[in-house]
Amino acid sequence: MSAAAITTLDQKYENLLGRLRALKSVAVAFSGGVDSTFVLRAAVEVLGRERVLAVTGRSDSVARDELAEASRLAALIGVEHVVLDTDEFRNPDYLSNPTNRCYFCKTTLYTHMQPLVRRRGIEAIINGVIADDLGDHRPGLLAARQFGVQAPAADVGLSKAEIRVLSARLGLPTHDKPAAPCLSSRVPYGEAITPEKLRMIEAGEAFLHQLGIRECRVRHHGDLARIEVPVAELARLAEPSCAARLDSHFRSLGYRYVCLDLRGFRSGSLNEMLPLVTLSPVAPVPAAGK
Repeated sequence: MSAAAITTLDQKYENLLGRLRALKSVAVAFSGGVDSTFVLRAAVEVLGRERVLAVTGRSDSVARDELAEASRLAALIGVEHVVLDTDEFRNPDYLSNPTNRCYFCKTTLYTHMQPLVRRRGIEAIINGVIADDLGDHRPGLLAARQFGVQAPAADVGLSKAEIRVLSARLGLPTHDKPAAPCLSSRVPYGEAITPEKLRMIEAGEAFLHQLGIRECRVRHHGDLARIEVPVAELARLAEPSCAARLDSHFRSLGYRYVCLDLRGFRSGSLNEMLPLVTLSPVAPVPAAGK
């Protein structure tokens, strides 16, 4: 990184700290991923542990390992961690898995966070949204705007690459953590979300992690599991003995067919179908504070 780039990055970080300092107290919508962990750590730096709360939603769409990891990270940073049981699985708009599914998920999370924030007298809810997210398909951003949730990292223009650099400086173990979106993101739009499908996906990805593959996706296509791993790992998984283990394990989960995607791992690959899918309307939600 050049001297000019380092100067720019340092300035962005100072700008972030300034924005957080002005908020007085915050509740961080905390997934335990790279971005929200970084924002949580920065908030604690300027506000102190007593004025920062980490809040994580718990539902069937969250892998149990990720939930446990969020708790460990909050403890490492030394901040109180509240886990809220969310109820998006009671919402037919979410279960039908439209292209704006994430909107309904985030609406549920922020709806549950608001009463907690009021009781605690916390000034603002913030999230880990970054500059990169603003140009992507992110229906949850609309929910954040509707509930007045702030995105300080995006506001100061921090990218994923920059946050990884800053996280490494701060000694955060998430600096090189792969992205881990919710399990529902593995189900093609329009195919109903069920807890049973998500448990199959979770168990399949856990098996891949046991094989030493940190970054992977199990895409659920009915009775077929489409496995995405980095291209460099394809030959190893296709080797007969390993392929047999994969086939046996995934069949035991309920899949009839198992395939390796020859294009390799692609974060958000199901969004490749968006041009072919009719965009879903956004349902109205109560205004923030109601």
